Amino acid sequence: MKQQVSIAFMLCGMLFTVCLIVANIVEQKLIQIGPIEATAGLLIFPISYIVNDVIAEVWGYKKASLIIWMGFLMNFLTVVVFRLSIWVPGSENFTHQEAFSLVLGNTQRITIASFIAFLCGSFLNAFVMSKMKVLQKGKGFSLRAIASTIAGEGADSIIFFSIAFAGQISLHDILNLVMTQTIMKTTYEIIMLPITDKAVRWVKKKDDTDIFDNNISYNPFSH
Repeated sequence: MKQQVSIAFMLCGMLFTVCLIVANIVEQKLIQIGPIEATAGLLIFPISYIVNDVIAEVWGYKKASLIIWMGFLMNFLTVVVFRLSIWVPGSENFTHQEAFSLVLGNTQRITIASFIAFLCGSFLNAFVMSKMKVLQKGKGFSLRAIASTIAGEGADSIIFFSIAFAGQISLHDILNLVMTQTIMKTTYEIIMLPITDKAVRWVKKKDDTDIFDNNISYNPFSH
């Protein structure tokens, strides 16, 4: 009998991947939200953590791990295509090479920082969700959604800003960026919680699935 893929799971995976790719493209723009300066990635990147929460909550850590690795690979493919498209000589009719390179050509250091931070933050988010669900016996989704986001987004921000800007800006400024990004992204999660909770309940009912990760390996490299 062939294993069927849930439509809801497939859509979550697609949304997760799109959020990652778009976030990396718009990350270079600095935006102003009241007195706070942030990157434009803040507008969409937290959605990837919300989707991560939904996948880990409904289908378990193993499925979340699969989506994280697929998101990473698709993001890596995107970066490779961007680099190739910048490297290939442009037509004489294309007069925006400098702008094109500026928007799509993140420095190698920023790219590496982004990849490492994403993997560590996403796997930590899924791990906390999975562990807390078992400990809470399936109750208290909102609490673990917030806790996992603080852990995941915190780790993501610490790793990204440390690798990307160490030696370029002061430790004080790095810590401020970490705190600001973590607080704002967690606030985003809290605001979206009513929608996330309804989505989780609907998917569980629709797919008749509610996985508890009892006695599983949390090694991200094993499936």
